[in-house]
Amino acid sequence: MPPVPGEQTTALTMLLTVLSVPLAAGAAFMLGLGIWDLFLGRVMGEVQEEKSSFISALRAVVLRHLGVINRRFMWPSYEARVRRKLITAGEPAGLKPEEVMALQELGGVASMLGGLVVLNALDQNLLFCIVFALFGVWFPSQWLTDQVKKRHFLVTRALPYNLDLLTLSVEAGLDFTAALGKVVDKGKGGPLRDEFILVIKQLKMGKTREEALKSLIARVDLPALTSFVSALIQADRMGTSIGKVLRIQSTQLRIERTQRAEKLANEAPVKMLFPLIACIFPTVFMVLFGPIVFRFTFGGDFD
Repeated sequence: MPPVPGEQTTALTMLLTVLSVPLAAGAAFMLGLGIWDLFLGRVMGEVQEEKSSFISALRAVVLRHLGVINRRFMWPSYEARVRRKLITAGEPAGLKPEEVMALQELGGVASMLGGLVVLNALDQNLLFCIVFALFGVWFPSQWLTDQVKKRHFLVTRALPYNLDLLTLSVEAGLDFTAALGKVVDKGKGGPLRDEFILVIKQLKMGKTREEALKSLIARVDLPALTSFVSALIQADRMGTSIGKVLRIQSTQLRIERTQRAEKLANEAPVKMLFPLIACIFPTVFMVLFGPIVFRFTFGGDFD
């Protein structure tokens, strides 16, 4: 008896269903193998060559590859602005403008995915995930700005001490380069010391003192340091004694530091006002007036 056409169709469907599972698995395996050969294998090889922890090496390799792609689409104004921030921040983690752009891309994607999960769990409109994505794009730029502020703070803190040491070295009879070397040897570690080391290297490479000091101004971009270095450049042009200029600048920096400390001390009561009113006063009022309110509300003695 020949098979019924409906039975043939059902058997063919079942056969295709059974064969689709190994075929899909094979296709997925071949796709994964191709991706591994084209990209992931090379990335993991580069990660193993990095002389750092796995997470740091993976981050560096991924940012480097994304940076190569971003170089084709980066507009000049963005690159100039980010490069300026990186130089002022001391080039944290050796980042480049295209790698900062890659961080913004990764941050936007990760924040959007996190926003989708959170909004889905809260049963909210998933369009709000755009806000999460924008936060992820904004955060690397804000982190870079914070690095600039942190470096400026460290330079400002270290400048008076290093300037005093430089003044004493010059007044003791050393020339500017030797005095700067003495500051590097005896001074505390930090970004200002690193900048002085770079100035000494530039002077040894043949740059003039003015060129090296102007490079210092461009790298740090801090008003206090700019004023000090500009006075040195002007003294060098006019032939004035550097020792006298350093002494004047040292005294001025010390006065400014004292004024800054007084200003922060005067601002402290104002800054303490909100936590005092919001946190401390309610607790005091509860301790003082709580028993009285309790007695008026419920009556009777406390015992």
